[in-house]
Amino acid sequence: MKTNILSLLYLTALASQAHASSPDAWAAYDKTVLASCTKASGLKNAKPVGTPAQFDDRVGYTAVLLQGQYPQKHMKGQQGTELCLFNKQSKTAFVTEWDSIRPTAKAQ
Repeated sequence: MKTNILSLLYLTALASQAHASSPDAWAAYDKTVLASCTKASGLKNAKPVGTPAQFDDRVGYTAVLLQGQYPQKHMKGQQGTELCLFNKQSKTAFVTEWDSIRPTAKAQ
């Protein structure tokens, strides 16, 4: 009986460790997130600022800040910033303009 219980505990411990992601799996996930967010972005030459922010699985999103140039002619290549939220379950990227995150020059 003790052997069965110990075996069950051992298998349970192994199963819980199997859910941990490897560094390669995280790198592949980040690559997917960045590709999806860049594609959803309205910016030209959109590049991530820093690394993706991984929210808890209960939230279900990964956030990425992107910077690039506005493609509209009247914007004259002005730099823009967008926030991308990647839904982990649906694997869909949602982007919104977030230029207010950039610091502005203070008048002296």
